[in-house]
Amino acid sequence: MTSALLAPRTGNAPVVVGAANAVRLENIERGFPMPEGRREVLRGVDVELAAGEIVAVVGPSGCGKSTLLRLVGGLDAPTGGRISLDGTGVTDTDERTAIAFQEPRLLPWRTLAQNVELGLPRGTRRRDKRERVRELLHLVGLDHAADQHPREVSGGMAQRASLARALARNPGVLLLDEPFGALDALTRLRMQDLLLEIHAAEPTTVLLVTHDVEEALYLADRVLLLRSLVDEADTDATSVARTITVPGIRPRDRADRGLADLRADLLEGLGVNTHHRISTEETR
Repeated sequence: MTSALLAPRTGNAPVVVGAANAVRLENIERGFPMPEGRREVLRGVDVELAAGEIVAVVGPSGCGKSTLLRLVGGLDAPTGGRISLDGTGVTDTDERTAIAFQEPRLLPWRTLAQNVELGLPRGTRRRDKRERVRELLHLVGLDHAADQHPREVSGGMAQRASLARALARNPGVLLLDEPFGALDALTRLRMQDLLLEIHAAEPTTVLLVTHDVEEALYLADRVLLLRSLVDEADTDATSVARTITVPGIRPRDRADRGLADLRADLLEGLGVNTHHRISTEETR
């Protein structure tokens, strides 16, 4: 799998304009002043994402998942530590990253094609704009809906347009904050497969925040389990409770027994008793 991203085509040959970025988080801390004193949300996060890797982040509410995503994108600044992409520090909103949220956040007065065009880098030539937008809409299966407005399409279609807009700038790092959380179960499964197809076509580095453990195990190469520092008695504990490497090659078998075991481990790490081992022994 190549790490190059495709830009608008010139003739028949794709033009290589960028590559997936490696991400390095070094002893990241983020705290917020509160009336009762400083509240630590993230502590001692020391993680490296390889270029082209998909890493999912799970954890209880308030453990800093979305905060971590915002820090990598330069939308917030850590109170300690350093974040870098390919060795270059992130100090402000970084054009090497793009983010998609749980809500599509499309402009209702613009068509889907026009919304995708908003994600293109400044200075893109008009002809290249048209071709790149057409390419992205084809990638997410929205060729037929290019001229429709957000109110005229389903939630899944709107979220596909949001992903296409995020990809428009050829990001080295794609940040996804619960991107499928508002979708129905069947559409969510289809969107997960679409994300893998997109990653195969344009293999950027992906950092995905999700509350869905099965989604994390299906999509990611590794899963970071964060703990809530508010509920942690050990004042020296770091935010990353566990890092799990997911075996197998994508797309994975959703019914794989090994994934079921990992799912039970992750849920128990989140404080959920799955009774997985008990039921397994009883059926032998």
